[in-house]
Amino acid sequence: MNRIFKRLASLPISFYCLLLILLPLVYIFFLSFLKSDSYGGFTYVFTLQNYLKLFDVVYLKVFAQSFFIAFITTVICILISYPFCLFVNEKSKMVQSILMTLVILPFLTNSLIRTYGWMVLLRKEGIINTILLNFHIIKEPLSLMYNNLGIIIGMVYTLLPFMILPLYSSISKIDPRYIEAAKDLGASKLTIFFKIIVPLTVSGLFNGVLMVFIPCIGYFFISDLLGGGKLMLLGNLIKNQFLTARDWPFGAAISIALLLVTYLLVRIYRKSGGEMDDLGGL
Repeated sequence: MNRIFKRLASLPISFYCLLLILLPLVYIFFLSFLKSDSYGGFTYVFTLQNYLKLFDVVYLKVFAQSFFIAFITTVICILISYPFCLFVNEKSKMVQSILMTLVILPFLTNSLIRTYGWMVLLRKEGIINTILLNFHIIKEPLSLMYNNLGIIIGMVYTLLPFMILPLYSSISKIDPRYIEAAKDLGASKLTIFFKIIVPLTVSGLFNGVLMVFIPCIGYFFISDLLGGGKLMLLGNLIKNQFLTARDWPFGAAISIALLLVTYLLVRIYRKSGGEMDDLGGL
């Protein structure tokens, strides 16, 4: 009876996964093998041309640019998140709750609206340049927008919580006796960090890397607003194929390529000894 109840209880989530996750993926996969026509539609003709087009120099450059921005963003998020999480973990439970609430708080506001807020801060007549000019730190406004720097700032701000949350979860589970024992044996802070903390938090780190790296490739609105549309990322390319060029099969092929990148990252993690349960079911 208990087994029947569990199966009935799982029906809503199973229906949700089937209807809103699995079926759209199957449709996109099927669409990626069709041929687009001259009128913004597609014909039911099987072809591999959409995937072969990905190896064109123009699109390989887009892949390279996207991975570069995603890599830099991920590294910066890691460098910020580890010190922050270690700092939070040393505080009292109440202070930890307050600080982590502040991390989650931006999620209450739409990310697009927050990106417009950064435009106010970063533009040449914005708050940051105005303060620096008033204090005579700089002689002319800095170019903080419409370039790679603006895109990276926006990406880091938007995706930083996705690195902090899994890392904090892993760090909070570390038995403090390990660190105390290392200190008693004369280990330095760097040794404790690289020999104890990093190995024990590798699952949270990889979880954070996945949740930062992959969305960073697809967040087209940040590169459009803070980059001025000067840098084409994969997210922009997919959006343009579906909405502007009306080449849905090619846009679907790029989307499937991104899924394969995610799959390869997970496979690398598992080959290195990681467990899927540690990723929260990713």
